[in-house]
Amino acid sequence: MEENFNMVAKTLFGFEDILEKELTQLGAMDIKKGVRNVSFVGDKGFMYKANLGLRTAIKILKPIHSFNVSGEDDLYKKIYAMDWSEYLKPTGSLAIDATIHSDLFSHSLYIAQKTKDAIVDKFRDTTGQRPSVDLKFPDIKVNVHIDRKKCTISLDSSGDSLHKRGYKTATNIAPINEVLAAGLVMLSGWDGQSDFMDPMCGSGTILIEAAMIACNIPPNLMRKEFAFERWQDWDVDLFETIEGSLLKKTRDFHYKITGYDKAPSAVAKAIENVKNAHLEDFIQVKHEDFFKTQKAGENKLHMVFNPPYGERLNIEMEELYKTIGDTLKQNYPGTDAWFITSNMDALKHVGLRPSKKIPLYNAKLEARFVKYVMYEGSKKAKYQK
Repeated sequence: MEENFNMVAKTLFGFEDILEKELTQLGAMDIKKGVRNVSFVGDKGFMYKANLGLRTAIKILKPIHSFNVSGEDDLYKKIYAMDWSEYLKPTGSLAIDATIHSDLFSHSLYIAQKTKDAIVDKFRDTTGQRPSVDLKFPDIKVNVHIDRKKCTISLDSSGDSLHKRGYKTATNIAPINEVLAAGLVMLSGWDGQSDFMDPMCGSGTILIEAAMIACNIPPNLMRKEFAFERWQDWDVDLFETIEGSLLKKTRDFHYKITGYDKAPSAVAKAIENVKNAHLEDFIQVKHEDFFKTQKAGENKLHMVFNPPYGERLNIEMEELYKTIGDTLKQNYPGTDAWFITSNMDALKHVGLRPSKKIPLYNAKLEARFVKYVMYEGSKKAKYQK
């Protein structure tokens, strides 16, 4: 039997509840929600499963040691005292990543350097050989997290951020992060039981994440590599078993997923990315100006999109958001429309009252994820039925 151990899944602000739910559905134990992270317990196979299957996780860390720290020399001594031979060969390579929330230390790069020195010195003193630093493809990636006096040393099992799914070769000027896109679709309550649309689809990220959710396709199947594949205890047979069991849980999808964009270059990129993700059977991308379209058919429509935030003139943004509101109201009855924006002023010009407003961040920008319900006919008539 594989041993169980603690792990931490890092996520974006506002997605902690969804990530907790994802971990529960995957079968994690002892789940505890934090801020921008959720901790849990599982074995090595579950670590593989979490990396392959979680849509809203950015990284899966495996804490290996924690201690109180009083300063730089103390940090060096305690990291030096650890047995690193369990994780790394003397001729291996490593990379260090540090995050600090402490008055004791001011610079995360310096802490990363100090950690690297301690590990390298330990190997040199005990074996006469020293590991090298490799920022691109290290054998182990060490994460140092200092919160006030508590220092936690973890191995990063993911490597590159898990938003790098592997299907995106073409992007626009401001592409939406895949984890953010998946989280928005999940927060919106999309369950694959209706038609779906992104009327300003850019390079197609929201469409692709929506299709993967609808079909229950694991989000990270197409990644070239996870960091744990370079670990000393890498088990390729176990990984393939886990991958196979996740693939057996995919399901059919019987509705339409449609994307519009008025820029031909964006449409071409979206089509290319959809093809890379092998989802062309489920997603159709069209060159259309959303403001000149109307809803096709009587079916319920679920809409999620990421309109421009306004790197241009404010007046233009106000007009844009007013037109979004008008188009939804006049042309899209029977639609639940969700969009994310960090332009709070422009949001006031939509001219509709949101039924939900969720605080989130898009990169470092404070944002709101808003929902507008477009009823069939008037709202008043709906309640009189």
